[in-house]
Amino acid sequence: MGSDAQWLELAVELAVENIANGGGPFGAVIVRDDSLVAVGQNRVTATLDPTAHAEVVAIRAACQVEGSFSLAGAVLYTSCEPCPLCLAAALWARVDRVVFAADRDDAARGGFDDREFYELFSTPRELWHIAIDSVRIPQSPAPFDAWLAHEARTDY
Repeated sequence: MGSDAQWLELAVELAVENIANGGGPFGAVIVRDDSLVAVGQNRVTATLDPTAHAEVVAIRAACQVEGSFSLAGAVLYTSCEPCPLCLAAALWARVDRVVFAADRDDAARGGFDDREFYELFSTPRELWHIAIDSVRIPQSPAPFDAWLAHEARTDY
């Protein structure tokens, strides 16, 4: 394919196509060395999975194709500016670059306003509408102690 615009056109095409298939208006593609690795479409309502955003679906598929949890060297193209969930997934996947077409204002116009999440993350947790509580128990560090002691662990 080639250019950013061409990969974005594919992401947008996937988003539009997905609406007819019971999904949301979002599409994403993962590209490495100017070759398509994987695609994703929003499947939140179709699969009743609130994490099945197009970017996350594409990242999961690309990791399976590549046999790795790291997509270092890859580019994520998406039909719309990634929400905080998708940005975090891209960071964890270590993609080199994220390129998007529509922005958060376009998404809000379509009924997908994630600006409240961006604002929430800049607000002290004690002011959030959902309680986030830390309860330390003696075993709290046990999983990490076991992880560090596990000689066959895969570091990431």
